Amino acid sequence: MTKIGIISLGCPRNLVDSEVMLGSLRGRGYEISEDVKESEIAIVNTCAFIEEAKTESIDIILGLIDLKKRGKIRHIVVAGCLPQRYKEELKTELAEIDGFIGTGDIGRIDSVIEEILKKGHPFLVSKSPKYIYDHLAARDFITPSHYTYIKIQEGCANRCSYCVIPDIRGDLRSRPIESIQKEAENLVKRYKVSELNIIGQDTTHYGHDLYGKQCIAELMESIARINKAGWTRLLYTHPAHYTDGFIETIRRERSICRYLDLPIQHINDKILNRMNRQVTADSIRSLIEKLRKRIPGLAIRTTVMVGFPGETDSAFAELLAFIKEAKFERLGAFIYSNEEGSRSYRFKDQVPDKLKKERFDRVMVLQQDISKENNLAVLGRTLKVLIDEKDGDNPDLYIGRTEFDAPSVDGSVFVKGEGLKAGDFADVKITDTLEYDLMGECE
Repeated sequence: MTKIGIISLGCPRNLVDSEVMLGSLRGRGYEISEDVKESEIAIVNTCAFIEEAKTESIDIILGLIDLKKRGKIRHIVVAGCLPQRYKEELKTELAEIDGFIGTGDIGRIDSVIEEILKKGHPFLVSKSPKYIYDHLAARDFITPSHYTYIKIQEGCANRCSYCVIPDIRGDLRSRPIESIQKEAENLVKRYKVSELNIIGQDTTHYGHDLYGKQCIAELMESIARINKAGWTRLLYTHPAHYTDGFIETIRRERSICRYLDLPIQHINDKILNRMNRQVTADSIRSLIEKLRKRIPGLAIRTTVMVGFPGETDSAFAELLAFIKEAKFERLGAFIYSNEEGSRSYRFKDQVPDKLKKERFDRVMVLQQDISKENNLAVLGRTLKVLIDEKDGDNPDLYIGRTEFDAPSVDGSVFVKGEGLKAGDFADVKITDTLEYDLMGECE
């Protein structure tokens, strides 16, 4: 039996693709290995969104090529964003690779493997990605058994000037609401998943292509009712696409986490316009004020970009002042990456790399202080915590998360307790705070 392993890089959207590929291959009778070094065929599902992600993907590929040369693995498949974005270049530059498969073709991974085993060198990369999985697609889960991701859409219609996702993933393609509901029911009833994380490129725009209107409110309401005993978390929303109906759904349905992932990218109007973000500083401020007023106890996670072309000292100062004013519960920052194929690639007034890094550091130092302040506000309170795992370094502690913390990207709660297991919910009194994490005891 041929043994196959996978390395999944990048975001949770990519991870779902990896799980679908593994599920398809297991269904075809292949053995799935948790360690690519112990497999005959190694698949690397790549990310190519920004320069840092491309570098990581290439480094992993080169490492696999070295394993192949040393006879540790027999074949290598490069999947996902990198071959989709660089179709022609990879054909000639990575001759050691046995097969390529793009983002729009992962449903045919079995064909790629079959051809490789017949000594072929398949290059399955559609020009315009159309594929999106449905509830009938088998998935071999990479996440822990108590939480998972549901991808409700593929591609994007926003055309932000710095972004190449539409080139890599195609136009917006939403899954039918019935398919998503059936997947949610299966995950909750069959797999007993405690947390469903709803993902897409712009989840607030869900349904616009299928139904002629945004249907995220209806979708979240239906999933919340399916997952009454667990958490349902929405990621990757866009500030231009919030509606009063959607906000009301989040407020009303208590099984939906009081957590919204709301990337603003910037607050300066000129920068927002050049980014093609379809929002203004005033509309961002108004939305945040409305969200916090309408949804008590809400935690907002945002991301901001520093060093976008034309970001002056005053524009950056405006961003810093707003971060200090808004006091986001969670914030991530990233440095603008000048990506070929994006509209901003040829923009004038590119910011020097050294200055971009300095601005990034200033944002993170500021947010560290805000995070400490936010954490101190919950000291002494009792919070509901989802247990993720036992602390490997301390047998008396478990590691979990509040509803205000998404998997892999936000902070943790170190819980003192007994008899807990992954997937349990526990009432935890917060006894101490760290820079980004919390300490607590089970009540």
